Amino acid sequence: MPRLSRINHVAIVVDDVDSALSLWRDALGLPLQKRERNDGEAVEIAFMPIGESEIELIAPTTADSGVAKYLAKRGMGMHHVCLEVDDIGAMMEQLRSKGIELINDVPKINEHGTKYCFIHPKSAFGVMIELYEVPRP
Repeated sequence: MPRLSRINHVAIVVDDVDSALSLWRDALGLPLQKRERNDGEAVEIAFMPIGESEIELIAPTTADSGVAKYLAKRGMGMHHVCLEVDDIGAMMEQLRSKGIELINDVPKINEHGTKYCFIHPKSAFGVMIELYEVPRP
């Protein structure tokens, strides 16, 4: 049976990463670990570690991306919570068997080799949940 291990990150959608950093980095004091563009998801991301997790600020880089549509519909705020899982395929099967709606049919893989998918907010009481299977060395 697949197991969840920790909260990997909480993602907050913003319209401008630099403006949001004025709160998260400058006022609250979280260190900015890195910034990157993810052209596959059409977002810019700022990563700020806190404890064993991260806060991620995400901003759309195109007007037609999924995040841009989310921002237009819901405005800025919490986008998703990301949970690490040891076997994403098995977790996806388990969720489907319980009637949970997934956004992805199969896991995506990012440039770091992390497999990920999303649980639809309709099945998660209004919260989008991302599942991460981080590659182990």
